[in-house]
Amino acid sequence: MSTLYTNARFWSAGQEIFHELLIEGSIILAVGDDVKNLAADTTIDLKDAFVIPAFLDGHAHPIFAGREAAGPRINGLNSLAEIKDEVKAFAQANPNAPWIIGGAYEAAIIEGGDFQAQWLDEVVSDRPVVLHAVDHHTIWVNTKALQLAGIDALTKDPAGGTIARNTDGSPRGTLREPSAIALVLNHAPANTIESDIAAIKYACDQYRKVGVSAAIDSWCEKNMALAYIAAAQKGDLTIPFNLSFLATPNTWAGDIDTFNDLRQQAASLNDPTLLLANSVKFLLDGALSAGTAHLTEPYLDDPSSSGIAIWEDEELLDALVAFDALGYQVHLHAIGDAAVKQGLDAIEAMQQVNPRWDRRPVIVHAQLICDQDLPRFAQLRVIANIQPLWCYLDPMNKELIAPRIGDERNNLQYRLRSLLNSKAMIAFGSDWPVTSHIPMQALNVPVTRTNPAAGVTNPWNLDEAITQEESLTFYTRNVAYQMFRENERGTFVHGKKADFIVLRGNEIESIFLNGEMI
Repeated sequence: MSTLYTNARFWSAGQEIFHELLIEGSIILAVGDDVKNLAADTTIDLKDAFVIPAFLDGHAHPIFAGREAAGPRINGLNSLAEIKDEVKAFAQANPNAPWIIGGAYEAAIIEGGDFQAQWLDEVVSDRPVVLHAVDHHTIWVNTKALQLAGIDALTKDPAGGTIARNTDGSPRGTLREPSAIALVLNHAPANTIESDIAAIKYACDQYRKVGVSAAIDSWCEKNMALAYIAAAQKGDLTIPFNLSFLATPNTWAGDIDTFNDLRQQAASLNDPTLLLANSVKFLLDGALSAGTAHLTEPYLDDPSSSGIAIWEDEELLDALVAFDALGYQVHLHAIGDAAVKQGLDAIEAMQQVNPRWDRRPVIVHAQLICDQDLPRFAQLRVIANIQPLWCYLDPMNKELIAPRIGDERNNLQYRLRSLLNSKAMIAFGSDWPVTSHIPMQALNVPVTRTNPAAGVTNPWNLDEAITQEESLTFYTRNVAYQMFRENERGTFVHGKKADFIVLRGNEIESIFLNGEMI
């Protein structure tokens, strides 16, 4: 069954605007002038709509989003009272839940972002409560959670993490970075394959509703990968995913066989394009809002600290060389300028050790970049994966980050135009659930460097703005390339998936995935 879509302005990165698209089933047969002399079973007049390829998400945490959606919904709440009310209501509605885990709260509503356990105790004291902050490098817990984890004034900060403390050394209720967060969450009930399949189904449904046709899970542990494989086998995986396995300094060498086995299981699915398990994630530092991003100069509010370097240089290089040699794409979280430099140095050294191949390394976030490191992205063929919805002066930047690093450094974040001028490739990712998974909410933010929907209309460093066409390119063609899916999606080309979005003005009129309107 073939369908001709006509009378529309079809946009696709690197192509001239054309006006007709012919598909058969889920595949594009022809575009533009190539449609001539080809018969169609059905013709649909799109009445001068603007049509773009479906979006792809090059950096996200879909299972985390699904897990979080099962707890109290505190994202977007603007006061401590509102958050406490929501947690209380959830606890009353779920009296048998042994733990209450949810997110994500805006840490900027409290000066310094250090929340107290006693504030949660006022609404839930009989069972542990764990709330993730919007940066997802921070949690806020109640006293019961601290007690179950055995965290007190004598507990030392774990390597790579911090426990916020009162003046007497007792834990305040805020913990930062995975190693500290694990002190609490290691005591929580384990997520099951079944609960994670439910989270995956939730994520697929949410993505499909907003026109995202494929995404990468950029923090995939063994049981999470098994949930994706099971979801694919059951038919519950309704968009394809790439999986990026999490490598940590203390465990990566012992995880190689596990990652290889999971990659083979994904490749053995009836449809191996549903899951590409070909990436490994490395956390090089923390977050600016938490004071844990690794900087070349100290933090203003704590001159003794330049943040956290999670990996030692030598071990990072050993791990990159090992995984790269096995054909894994490396995906490095680096927010501070020192972390970005460490990542680029390690990738450069890795490329000098291993034979050349189509490796497409990724540095994600790259919020602060030293001038001398800007050209190295292009020189080393490193993809900069940037979060477009972060490219305005939001409360986190204004209230938490700027006081920590100063306005001068704060205003050097998200240097998209500088990266482009240096010939770097940029791809977009949402970092969902850190921020919204909805591309239409994010596309114009790096163009105007504002976000009127969030009440911010003053541009933030317009010299780093990009064009709307560039923004669309970074959320379609370039993400497809990053995900090794450029032959199946991202542009309107014969043989690719018929995934597209029909826009009327600035609103989505309809979404087509695999040739079907959803």
